[in-house]
Amino acid sequence: MHLDTGNTGFMLLCCSLVMLMTPGLAFFYGGLVGRKNVLAIMIQSFVSMGWTTMLWWACGFSMCFSGDAKSGSDVAGIIGNLDWAFLRGITLDMPSPINDSIPMLVFCAYQMMFAIITPALITGAFANRVTFKAYMLFLTAWLLFVYFPFVHMVWGGGLLAQWGVLDFAGGIVVHNIAGIAALASVLYVGRRKIADRGPHSIPLVALGTGLLWFGWYGFNAGSEFRVDSVTAVAFLNTDLAASFAAIAWLAMDWMTTKKPKFLGLLTGAVAGLATITPAAGYVSPAGACGIGLIAGFVCFYAVAWKNRMRLDDALDVWGVHGVGGFIGVLLCGVFATKAFNPAGVDGLLEGNTHFFLVQCAAVLLSSVWAFAFTLGMLWAIDQITPVKVDEATEGMGLDSGLHGEQAYLEEAI
Repeated sequence: MHLDTGNTGFMLLCCSLVMLMTPGLAFFYGGLVGRKNVLAIMIQSFVSMGWTTMLWWACGFSMCFSGDAKSGSDVAGIIGNLDWAFLRGITLDMPSPINDSIPMLVFCAYQMMFAIITPALITGAFANRVTFKAYMLFLTAWLLFVYFPFVHMVWGGGLLAQWGVLDFAGGIVVHNIAGIAALASVLYVGRRKIADRGPHSIPLVALGTGLLWFGWYGFNAGSEFRVDSVTAVAFLNTDLAASFAAIAWLAMDWMTTKKPKFLGLLTGAVAGLATITPAAGYVSPAGACGIGLIAGFVCFYAVAWKNRMRLDDALDVWGVHGVGGFIGVLLCGVFATKAFNPAGVDGLLEGNTHFFLVQCAAVLLSSVWAFAFTLGMLWAIDQITPVKVDEATEGMGLDSGLHGEQAYLEEAI
């Protein structure tokens, strides 16, 4: 391996940025719930930083990246083998599979940060309703049966990679499967019995959004795995899409409620960030502006539809991440252009219908898989331990009821 210190240093920085996104998510979700449930939602993000890391070391990295469909060394193109379990055989001078000037250890750490945040995204859907024991079982099973297989299928040389699916930084692998799992969770767990008074702190939501937006540059630009002009395009596209989506959502909110809502601006930014993720390094800046606008409008209406249907997706995970990830994968199939990434492909606008259809098929498969497996997992966990908290605990608030802690002293409320 010929180590490139510039690329390696950049990837370590991006790794740190993606790590920061999980605390950012905790603040984002923490601000959106009521005062009695702040710690319960935040610990679900923070515990993933510990437990997912342990799983990643033990088997996750190996299940995602060892073996491939082309050589038949994985399991049916769906999941890798266990050759690298406990990082066995990963040496100091072993190069990463995507860029041989970066150590495998850096690649392992970077991908681990994606594994940490993805299941944490789902937690906003079932806020205030799920026991911590059930969540820990869910976190483990969801990584093993949904996240790890899709990382392997898309990024680890598995089935979807063989189809020619492109997902620059996690439209399918992160946002779509997490958002669809959120929808399945909402349908299984049901509505809250106690109405939540949140959001209790929009400034906390703003802090979380700022950390997520900042970290997303590492999420998207880092997914080029080197410093070149495509890295710059992915960086710029990330900001453009977030900005256009934020303003589009703000405008829709303003027209609907007759007031410009800060929360709408913040939610729109996250929707834009989620939607540009699969396409960030494959489209032009003009394409990113279009994707951001579409994200703002479509995700806004998805959330409005969810509210009309009275689905209790507490923090709009399906409407923002599920729908955003879904349309982002499709829009990558529309707007992709080799003019801005010679290593990519041309999309539908350049006359490549086949690539667009491949993207459609892949995101439909991921949606069905994530939905079915999540429902099955929740049912199985319910046979072991109750998934839903009892009404007394829900009324008391999960902070006190489950964790014996409070975010705010009673006299300060």
